[in-house]
Amino acid sequence: MATVLVPVLGLRQIPRGERKMTWQLVFPVIAGVALGVFGHAAGDHSALADRGEWVDAVVVSKEDSGTNHCDLRTTDGRAISPSLSEGDGCRDARSKGDELRVRYDPKGVAGPTEDRSADPYGGMLTALFLVAVLMGTWGGVRQSTWDRQYGGR
Repeated sequence: MATVLVPVLGLRQIPRGERKMTWQLVFPVIAGVALGVFGHAAGDHSALADRGEWVDAVVVSKEDSGTNHCDLRTTDGRAISPSLSEGDGCRDARSKGDELRVRYDPKGVAGPTEDRSADPYGGMLTALFLVAVLMGTWGGVRQSTWDRQYGGR
């Protein structure tokens, strides 16, 4: 938020006819939001990689309200918490009684998944971080140039 507000409020000292759009300062904010969303998912993936267990599970119920969520139990009767989300394996074809192999967190912090990929978020998080840093730096340099040109700071 500060990445956008500080330069926008700083534009007050630039004559209205000379103002330029600070669109490149919006990219770091969008990239920051995306980093937060995908960073959370990457944290779940990391937790599963560290302490996750592969188990055979059975779908005990399925919620179809918009996004699918499947409640699971291991084959020996232990509940798996939280529920399996649509993106992690609770597809439309799943129904009550289906058996599947999932990796879950026994502590219940990270959601279960059928995903077997090593690190699906590493490249994306690196790219988002670079976009935030590069566009933020470019916008900051432009703002600094405008400050010297119009404000004498």
